[in-house]
Amino acid sequence: MSTNDSSNRISALIEQQQAAIQADWIANLKKVMVRSDASSEEQRKRHCSQFLALLAQATRTGGTDDIDSRSWDEIRDMLTEISAARAKQGSTPSETATFIFSLKQSLFGTMRNELGNEPEALAAALWSISTLLDKLALFTIEVFQKSRDQIIVRQQQELLELSTPVVKLWQDILALPLIGTLDSARTQVVMESLLQKIVDTGAAIAIIDITGVPTVDTLVAQHLMKTIAAARLMGADCIISGIRPQIAQTIVHLGVNLEDVVTKATLADAFVVALARVGASITRA
Repeated sequence: MSTNDSSNRISALIEQQQAAIQADWIANLKKVMVRSDASSEEQRKRHCSQFLALLAQATRTGGTDDIDSRSWDEIRDMLTEISAARAKQGSTPSETATFIFSLKQSLFGTMRNELGNEPEALAAALWSISTLLDKLALFTIEVFQKSRDQIIVRQQQELLELSTPVVKLWQDILALPLIGTLDSARTQVVMESLLQKIVDTGAAIAIIDITGVPTVDTLVAQHLMKTIAAARLMGADCIISGIRPQIAQTIVHLGVNLEDVVTKATLADAFVVALARVGASITRA
C-alpha cells in the first residue's frame, strides 16, 4: 500500500468512526489527566472533537509524513494554543504531550477492527499514525517549553522591577532602595526605573540606598557610577546612602573614585542632605 493510500484510509477511518474514537479517547484522558472539573472536561471534549476533525482533513490533504506543510497549519495552531495555555496553568510537558499520546490506543483499536483482515494495510496504517502522533506530541512539548521559558523570563523581569522600587520621599526627592546583588541585567532595570521616575516627577535629588546590597565589587561600583551618570544627564543629582564600614573599605581598596558623589551612612542622613539641597528642612517638635 502506498503512503497516499495509507493516509487516505486513515483519514476515512477517522471520519467514519470519529464518534467512537472520540469517546474512547476521552475515557483514556480521564484516567491520566489531573484536572477533572466540569469546565475542563467540557473543554477536553471540544478539543478532542476539533482535533479529530482537523486530523482527518490534514491526513487526507497533506499525508502523514510532513507536519510542517501548509495542510497541517490548523493542527499546529491548535496544539500551540493548547500547549501555551497549559504552560500558563502550571501543567508539565508530559501532561501536555499525553493529550496526543493517549489518542494512539483509540486509533489503534479502530484500525485493528477495520483493517484486521488486511495485515499489510494494517501494518502500514499503524506505522504511519504512530510516527505521526509522535511528531505531534514532540511539537506540543517544544511549544510548551518555549511558552514556559517566555513565562519565566517575564516573571524574572517583573521580579526585577518589583525589587527596584523608586519612592518619592519629598517634593523633588526620590529614593531607590537596593536589596541583593547588582548585575548587568538588574542595573539596566534600576537605571530605567530611576530615569523614568525622574522624568515623571521632575525630581532634582535621587538617593540610592545600598544598605541591602551584601557586597560591593568593581562591577557593582561601575554599575552604580553608570546609574549616577545617567541620572545627572536627566538633571538629577545622586546621593549614595548605606555605606557600611566593610563596604567603605572595599571601595577604597578597589580604588573607586566617589569624590564627586555625596555618600552617607544611613538613608536618614542622606534625606537630611537632600532636604537642605531643595531648600527644606525637618523641624523637631
